[in-house]
Amino acid sequence: MNPDASQKSELRTHLLARRNALDPSRVREDSRDAARRLLADPRLRRAVCVLVYLPVKNEIDTRDIFTELAARGTTVLLPRCREGDAGELDLYGVDDLDQVCPGRFGILEPDPGKCRPAPATPPETAVVPGLAFDRRGFRLGFGGGYYDRLFARPDMAQTLRIGLAYDFQVVDRLPAEPWDQPMHALCTPTEMTWISP
Repeated sequence: MNPDASQKSELRTHLLARRNALDPSRVREDSRDAARRLLADPRLRRAVCVLVYLPVKNEIDTRDIFTELAARGTTVLLPRCREGDAGELDLYGVDDLDQVCPGRFGILEPDPGKCRPAPATPPETAVVPGLAFDRRGFRLGFGGGYYDRLFARPDMAQTLRIGLAYDFQVVDRLPAEPWDQPMHALCTPTEMTWISP
């Protein structure tokens, strides 16, 4: 195993254990604070279409974000793992959380029978989960490459990518690969930092 891969593996183990050990009240409080900070950002307020995720394993909870965006009239997209095509995500427009069901990896995903496919125009903004982010915007996920492949698509080139995380998940520097798609901003319960553009 190369040093970068070993470092990523150790970081994944450490940060996942720390996140899984969070008290439910801390998850609720930090999720509320991060949601308020994110929803107050002018760029998100102007967005007509936003991609979000639904939480798993104590990730920052995005359900308040989903509800507020939907109430604003924003088109909200959720990702779904593509059947028979490992590492690929399809996006669906979701109006209500009763349109989701458990999918691959136990993550709540859009139910294709209840949701509509994403509009032809890509989302202006994507809210992205991760195990860690660094100050350059690089992200550490579970290693499946789902989001890197999604953001490498030509039609997603103009989508602003915002990493959503707890404060302890932001580190100084992560190992980066040539195919990694960095975030343009990081949002935590205590800060909203734009890296680029």
